[in-house]
Amino acid sequence: MARWTKTAPTLDSVRRQKVEAGLQPFMLVKYFSFSSLGVILVFTLLLSWIISDNARKVMMEQNEEYSLLLAENINQQVFRRFVLPTVIRYGGISLRNPEQFELLDNIVKGVIQGLKIDSVTIYDSSMNIISYSTVPELVGKRDIGAAEYRKALNGISNSLLTYSGSVLSFLNITTDVKCELKTFIPFKQVRQSGEGDDLIMGVIEIEKDLSGNYLNIIKLQGRIIIVSSVVMAILFLVLRSIVSRAGEIIEKRAIERLKLEEKLNEAERLAHLGTMVATVSHEIKSPLGIVRSTAEILEKRIGKLAPGSEHLARIVVDETVRLNNIVVEFLDFARPQQPKLERGDINQVIRKLLEFLSPELKRQRIELVTDLAPDLPAWYFDRELVYRALLNILMNALQAMNEGGRLQVSTRVSASGGAELVVSDTGVGMSAEKVEQIFQPFFSDKHKGTGLGLAIAKNIFDMHGAEISVQSAEGNGTQFTITMPPVA
Repeated sequence: MARWTKTAPTLDSVRRQKVEAGLQPFMLVKYFSFSSLGVILVFTLLLSWIISDNARKVMMEQNEEYSLLLAENINQQVFRRFVLPTVIRYGGISLRNPEQFELLDNIVKGVIQGLKIDSVTIYDSSMNIISYSTVPELVGKRDIGAAEYRKALNGISNSLLTYSGSVLSFLNITTDVKCELKTFIPFKQVRQSGEGDDLIMGVIEIEKDLSGNYLNIIKLQGRIIIVSSVVMAILFLVLRSIVSRAGEIIEKRAIERLKLEEKLNEAERLAHLGTMVATVSHEIKSPLGIVRSTAEILEKRIGKLAPGSEHLARIVVDETVRLNNIVVEFLDFARPQQPKLERGDINQVIRKLLEFLSPELKRQRIELVTDLAPDLPAWYFDRELVYRALLNILMNALQAMNEGGRLQVSTRVSASGGAELVVSDTGVGMSAEKVEQIFQPFFSDKHKGTGLGLAIAKNIFDMHGAEISVQSAEGNGTQFTITMPPVA
């Protein structure tokens, strides 16, 4: 029988590739799930920005309307209570006169008292100069009025909102929050009906500090961002937990499905192979028995007719015996026997087997070390089949130590309460690729043998519900571990 020499991918790598291929649709769903969370977070931040910007616009519109109404009121109060009486009394207006300035100042401050207005400023219409302001330092300043001042001179009321700071200010990352609203209206003569005249006498500027309102808007924006981030973080953790759990379940099911497929494929392949092997072995066994019987008869006759030549017939007999053992091994693999389970001690089978192998151990100069647990739990097994399986494992160990070595056989109670058998040798060992293939039928790296010994041993232990595992490395020996289930 030719040896298996083709280099193949390891079983674990092939299985991992199949599992990853099965998980690809799930990974795509996982990717889109996390991507959607990111998109939701971005849109949430964008929404918070839109809300805060809209709130700022609403604040400006409301305060601008309020400032316009206040400016109109100041316009009427100043014209009725200051301009007209001053013209009648003094014949003209001159704010350099302390009495006139004080009268105007009292009127303006009386109107804005309690209204949270920072300053009221009146510009002259003929030149860009401040004629009056509730801030004394500004009186007499020239060319301070900008585009808004010129619009008001043309009869167009307008406002200017200046602000600094953002949501980062809420986190104490940037500077303090500031927001000011300046409203400019034309200072007109007032008719008896209360309506403004077309004659523009100057420009009234009202300045109001809106930093508190603007800070509230920024706080609202910050709260939206924080709440959104927290909610997104919670959703991310929940989704990640669900995805991780789902991934584990899907991967576990994919591995189980692959194992089932492998078992079904292996069973189908072995069924066809077993049928062929059984047929061929049966056809060989009968003529092989005839050849052996004939060779034994010839051995006796040659001994009488030509003494000294009977060893030739003995060679034929020995080879037929070897061929018969191979045929029996084929038949055992093709048509495995059903185990006859009996309660017994596995240590007794091991002692009997080691006694049988004792001459071979001495011949190969192999040191035997045994450590059999005396309190090993009983196990239901077929003595003959388990004996044959252990014989195949021990013979594999002996063949790995052609130049002597040490064979250690030990039993112990497993973690699950069953029995555990460990067979280790100091032989040549095996590579990881060989370890994955040693239980495959007809795999052998030796010149002799069918490659069925370990496959038969695994089948026997599988029938008993036991598990067999191998640990080996080239040059460091091999260890077989058989774990037998506890007795129910």
